[in-house]
Formats: sequence, structure tokens, C-alpha cells
Amino acid sequence: MKWHQIDPYALYKSLNTDIGTGLDEREAGRRLQKHGPNQLLEETRTPWPILFLEQFKDFMVLILLVATFISGLLGEYIDALVIIGIVIVNALLGFAQERKAERSLHALKELSAPEVTVLRAGKWQSIPSTEAVPGDVIQLDNGDRISADVRLVETMRLAIEESSLTGESLPSEKDALALADDSIPLADQHNMAFAGTMVSRGRGKGVIVETGMKTEMGKIAHLLQSTETMMTPLQRRLDQLGKILIIGALLLTALVVFLGIIQGQPMYQMFLAGVSLAVAAIPEGLPAIVTVALALGVQRMIRHKAIVRRLPAVETLGCASVICSDKTGTLTRNDMTVTKLWTFAEEWDVAGEGLDATFSRAQKASSPTESKDVHALLYNGLLCNNAEMIREDMSRHSQLQKHGDVELNGEPTESALLLAAARAGLFPEEAEQTYKRLDEVPFDSSRKRMTVIVKDRHGHRYVVTKGAPDVLISKCTSARVNGETRPLTEAMIADWNQTVSRMAKQALRTIAIAVKPLPGSGSYQATDVENEMTLIGLQAMMDPPRSDVKEAIEQCREAGIKTVMITGDHVETARAVALDLNMLPTHGEVMSGQQLDALDDHELQALIGKTYVFARVSPEHKLRIVKAIQQNGHVVAMTGDGVNDAPALKAADIGVAMGKTGTDVAKEASALVLADDKFSTIKAAIEEGRNIYDNIRKFIRYMLASNVGEILVMLFALLLGLPLPLVAIQILWINLVTDGLPAMALGVDRAESDVMKRAPRDPREGVFARGLGSKVMTRGLLIGLVSLAAFVITLYGTGIPELTHAQTVAFTTLVMAQLIHVFDCRSEYSVFHRSPFSNKPLLLAVLSSVILMLAVIYVPMLQPIFYTTALYVNDWLLILALAALPTVALGWSGLRK
Repeated sequence: MKWHQIDPYALYKSLNTDIGTGLDEREAGRRLQKHGPNQLLEETRTPWPILFLEQFKDFMVLILLVATFISGLLGEYIDALVIIGIVIVNALLGFAQERKAERSLHALKELSAPEVTVLRAGKWQSIPSTEAVPGDVIQLDNGDRISADVRLVETMRLAIEESSLTGESLPSEKDALALADDSIPLADQHNMAFAGTMVSRGRGKGVIVETGMKTEMGKIAHLLQSTETMMTPLQRRLDQLGKILIIGALLLTALVVFLGIIQGQPMYQMFLAGVSLAVAAIPEGLPAIVTVALALGVQRMIRHKAIVRRLPAVETLGCASVICSDKTGTLTRNDMTVTKLWTFAEEWDVAGEGLDATFSRAQKASSPTESKDVHALLYNGLLCNNAEMIREDMSRHSQLQKHGDVELNGEPTESALLLAAARAGLFPEEAEQTYKRLDEVPFDSSRKRMTVIVKDRHGHRYVVTKGAPDVLISKCTSARVNGETRPLTEAMIADWNQTVSRMAKQALRTIAIAVKPLPGSGSYQATDVENEMTLIGLQAMMDPPRSDVKEAIEQCREAGIKTVMITGDHVETARAVALDLNMLPTHGEVMSGQQLDALDDHELQALIGKTYVFARVSPEHKLRIVKAIQQNGHVVAMTGDGVNDAPALKAADIGVAMGKTGTDVAKEASALVLADDKFSTIKAAIEEGRNIYDNIRKFIRYMLASNVGEILVMLFALLLGLPLPLVAIQILWINLVTDGLPAMALGVDRAESDVMKRAPRDPREGVFARGLGSKVMTRGLLIGLVSLAAFVITLYGTGIPELTHAQTVAFTTLVMAQLIHVFDCRSEYSVFHRSPFSNKPLLLAVLSSVILMLAVIYVPMLQPIFYTTALYVNDWLLILALAALPTVALGWSGLRK
């Protein structure tokens, strides 16, 4: 028999599992070893030997290998060996860079993989989807991505979107009934949930029957990538820039070779010099270094609890000018606690921690069970609830919250209602023994309510609804007052609205409760009975702002970033929280969803610039808000957690999903996931995004200025009819020593002190904007001139012309000028703006480069290979003075500005 034919009891027996406790950890581990990880076969990663050999495919490396071959034919075996050695070392550096980038991106993919909620040893817990095994009891909720094939055993209005597997565009309604036909198509297997599909409505429970390549998705070998790897716009621009630089470098190199030959320089030497100069001048390592810088930035973001799902987001983060943030859980702690109870007859205050709480009315302590209305308010809040209370042996779950001596597992609002009832001595296990749930319509952000139908021991049925006060009062025709049901009058409605507004101004979130008895006979669905109900009252809860949010909002304001609150809460609640967080300026406006509906797109675009708070909005409103802000020329970061938030998250320049409370749908639509759901994490990610872009600019400036200096020292010498200041091997060695390690170390440089005091970067900004192009040319020109000056002074100023000595001085000056210049690259302003000791990897890289340079100057066996000779104290005084001149002079000029 196939899985869809088996009834639940036969299913449990077949998979040796228990629907009440699930598998224990030891058995789950054994099954994981037997069946392997729950994942589809991925594209094979390039083996490291192949990755290393691919380093030799570069056009310039092939030219060097040709030069090596020619050197060997001409008997220049030392030159040939040195060139091949440098090629191998360069290949090793390139291999290390690509390997690091590959590993970082692979780790990024693993971090953003979805989790599943399974029952292990009687406790619900979240685990990586790769660790799910056959026999695991799994919970499915609205917005979950299903990661294995599941036989459903319980469903509550469950519908699953299966287009990725069956091609059906409409969600498939699910139930738990066994099917007789063994050849029924996948699209008609209503008791099955398949890997790769998505819960679009309701919730359910099931047992995993197949994992990995044994799932239906695995059988058709359709690989779903949860993380896209793509080039960022900057990488694409640098790729185009690299092609232009190759053409320019080859033309300049050809000019140098031509000038050398017509001046009588040996053709072989000029050929080697030309090839070496071309290799040194072309920044072929730039794309790899950019990738590594992006990957390192991603790793730093992870330490800040920000998980990047799409690499282009790293670059876009630095351009963000508006953050649209949810209130609950992002700006506030999402740690709801009921502090007030209100009925049409009385108002109560609730205070305390955990189960130890005090109920009082008119400032006098009292028991809530003395009031029939308050008892009904608390008890029905317990019935229309899916949260769980754990009092001992706590499990780890993504939504577990501690409240003194109890822990609550579930959505924060429902957890608050559950705790309020428990404080009054009303516990969920007792309610479950008295009432059986028959039907449920889960909470939906567009409906703003949740409804259940329950039946008591005597067969009496009731509807219980909880939700937004303004929504529920429109569904009611009566109210409960002192234990009696009375018609809802205009005066009572006015009193209700006034109370909701008063509590909202106190930053309290209000949840209304309503009930309705049903006749004993007939069939009902929850959606059909949400009318002519009886209003019981309000439970008002406090959700305090996060302690770090006010400072983060102020830092964003200093960085030119506007923070906008978007919430489904009451207008006055949103206003009170915004004022508390200092995010609503004097001229700032608060707009409701109703007001937003009354505006056309042009009117909204005109008003949105001065609006800082949007309240009582739906997910559909979020999309309009994002588009209106974008039309005003802003780069928008947008937070969201629900299924209906996905369109707005996709439309935003940077979609930001909540890691704790966010659905898989929201996470997949986003570019960034906040592991801790904190607003301050968005600020930290934007700061890191700006720093990453700054660091990329730093090593572009460093590498290109160094390359310009190398070309110009050779070009100027030939134009002046001078001997060659550098030989080919020295040029290759400079490229190896100065371009690699220091450039990599710039990628881990810390942000400048003003990184969050600048205006956001224009996303259309070119690579060489803000003076980068002029800095590259001026630094490169000066580096070339001082190197040439060192060569000329040594060759002609001592009275004893000695070419090798002069070339050694020029070689050393060029290396030292570039290594000193790397410290200048750390600041947009001046080398004196930053301590040279604040980047330890850079100090280590520079020290390593100096040691390698000294080795070829002073080690006797290396001197004939690199055409060097030992230098004297006077030489070093000249070298250090000239090498420091470009950086010190321009640094002083920048400091004065």
C-alpha cells in the first residue's frame, strides 16, 4: 500500500512512531544516519585540485607561461624558474581567495535554510529541515515551506500551494482521510503534503514518510535553491571595468615595449618586461578580492544576527534611505503582558510576574472569579487560543517566552491571553477537558480576527472570536453586562470606542472577545457564524519598546535614514509608541489604513514624505506604501513576517524578514533575515553594508594606483631615454608582494567614525565617484615619479653609475611607496585620520611584504635571480624619504581640508 492509502493508526505502526510523543533523540539520530540528511542532491562543488588548476586558465597567466617557455628555449633557465615560481604562488593566492569565497557562500546558504517544527520526546521544537527523518511528527502552520513528504493526520482548514510540483495554480484543500485508489495523481492526494510546497492557509499535523531524494520532488530531480548566488551590480561594473583596463594596460605595455626596442634595448628583455608589466598592471585579482570582501562582510553581519540571503543586498544596504519597520516585535519586545481587563460593567488592573499576579478593581485587590463577565472574558480568551503553557522540563522552540515561573510556546498575543487566564486559575488542560474544538478559522491579518467553534460535554456548541475591537464590534448585536446579555446600544458603542482610544493612547494593545451559542442541530462552519455575536469585553496588553531602539533610530536619523512605523494596531497606540521612541517629529503625520484607502497613488506620493507612522494597515497597504516611497526616489528597506507581506518584501529594495516569528514565505521573499527580530540589527546591517562598500573602494584605489605607478615609472624612463628602472622579474615580484596580502587586509578594515553620519549613497553612483578616480591617478603618478627619481638620483647622483644598484633602489622605493600608500587608502580624507595600528591584519600583511622584499635584496642566493644588490644606510634614507612623500604630502593636504 502507498502512504495515502494507509489510515493514521497503521501509519504510526508502520513508521514505529507515536503521535503523542514523536521520536526520541536517539531514535531520530539513528534514522538520520540510516536515511541521510533531508536534502536534494546539490550541484557538485568544484574539487579543490580542479579549482587550483583553473587559476592557470587566465589569459595573462598563459602569456607568462609562454614567456617561461621562451626563456627556457633561450637558455635563461633561472628566469624561467622564477617566472614559473611566481605564477604558482599567484595561483595559490587566487585559489585561496576563491576557496574562501566559495566556503563563505556555502555557509550562507546553510544559514538561510528553513527550519521545521517537530515533536521529539513529547516536546515541540524547531530543528533544521535537513535533520528531519521519517517518523517525525511535524506541525504545519500558515506560511511554512514543507521540506519532506508528509502523511497528514490532523487538519484545520489546511490548504497547500503545490504549483511547484503539480502545476496547479490554486491551493489544494487538505484532509486526513485515507484514499482507496493506489494510482491517484499527486494533485488529488488530499491527505499528503509534499516537499517543496507551501502552506497557504490553516494548520495541520502529520508524520514525515519520505525525506531527501526519496520525496516526490526528489524523484523528479527538481532542485529548489533557497539562496540565490548572483553577481552584485558593483561586481558587474567591475567586470566591465576590468575589460577596459585590460585593453588600456595592453596598449600602454605595447607602447613601452615599442619605445624600448627603438632605443636599442634587447628584444628578449623588452618582451619579458612587457609581459611582466601587463601582468602587473591588470588587476586580475580584483573580482576575487571583491567577492571575498562581500563574503567577509556577510560573516560580520551574521555576528550581528543579520543573515544575508542574496549577495546584492550587501551593496544595496549602503544605499538605504528609508526603513519601513513593523512595530510589534521589531520596535517593541513582542513580550505581551495583559495589564487591563475591561467589560461593560467594570475595569480591572493586572500586575505581577509569572503566575503570581494581583487583580484589582477600583484600586482594591480582588479575585477575577468574583466577576462573571471577567471570568467569561478570560475563559473565552483561553478557548480561542493555540498557545501552549509549559511549567517544567522546558523545550526549546523558536517562539518560547519566559514569564517568571512559566514558559509559553506560541504567538505572543495568544501567549499573553493564556497567561492572563492562568493567573486567574484557568488553565488550558482543564478547558480542553471541558470543550472540544470542532472548527477554526486561523487569524489572518486581512480579517484581523480568529474564530473557533467548540462543543461542551453536554453537546452545546459555541462560537468564540477574538480580534481587533473595531472589527468585532461590527459583528455583534449584543453585549454581556453583569452576567446578562443585553442589546448593544449607541451609548455602549460610544463607551467601547472611547475605551479603546483611551487605552491606545497609553500604548496598550487591545484584543476584543465575542461569543455566540449555536443551535444543537445543523452543520456550521466558523466563517458562516461570525455575526449577531455577543461582545464580552477587552483584554489590554503592554508591549514595551526595545531598550536599544531609540538610540538606533537616532543613529539612522544622523545617517540620513528615515524610519517609518507600519502596524496593524490602533492609530493612538502607534502614535504613543512612536512618540516614546522619538521617531515622530513635530511636523510628522500619522496615517490610518482607512485614510490611505481614500487616497489615489499621486495623492499618497505627495503626502508620504511627511508621514512617519501608518496604523491599522493591512499587508496589501504595505505594497502601496513601498511603491510610493520608491517613486519619491528613496531606497527602501521593508520588514515583514507573514505570508501576505511577501509582495511588499519583494517590491522593496531590501526585503527584511523576521527570523523568529517570520514565515518561510516571508523569508524566501526577503534579501535579509533578522535572527533576533531587532530593529537595531537593521541599523547594524546598514552600517556594515556601508563599510563593505567603503572597503571595496579602498582596495580598488590601492590596487589601481599601484598599477598606474608601475606603468608610469617604466614609461617615463623610456620617454626620457633612460635605462630600464626595473627588470621583468622585479615587476612580477612587486605584483606578488604588494597587490595580494595588503589588498585582502583592507577588506576587513573597520568602519570610519563617520560611516553613519553621511547621507545614503546614490545607488547609481559610479565606482570612481567622490574623487576616487582623481585619487588613483594622482597617487599613481606620484608613486611613479618618486620611484623614477630614486632611480635617477642613484644612477647619476653618486658619480659611479651602477645599473643593478639603481634598479634595486627603484624597486625598493616602488614597493615601499605602495606599502605606505595602503595606509592612506584607509580613509576618504587623510592618512592622519586613522591610527595605523587599528587594522592588525593589515600591519601583518605589510610586515610580511617588507620581509619578502628584504629577502630578495639581502639573501645572497636570491640576488642574482632578482637582479638586486645589498643597499646601504644612505640608500634607505633616500628610499624612505621619497616613498613617504606622496602619502605624507597628500595626507597633509587632506587634513587641512
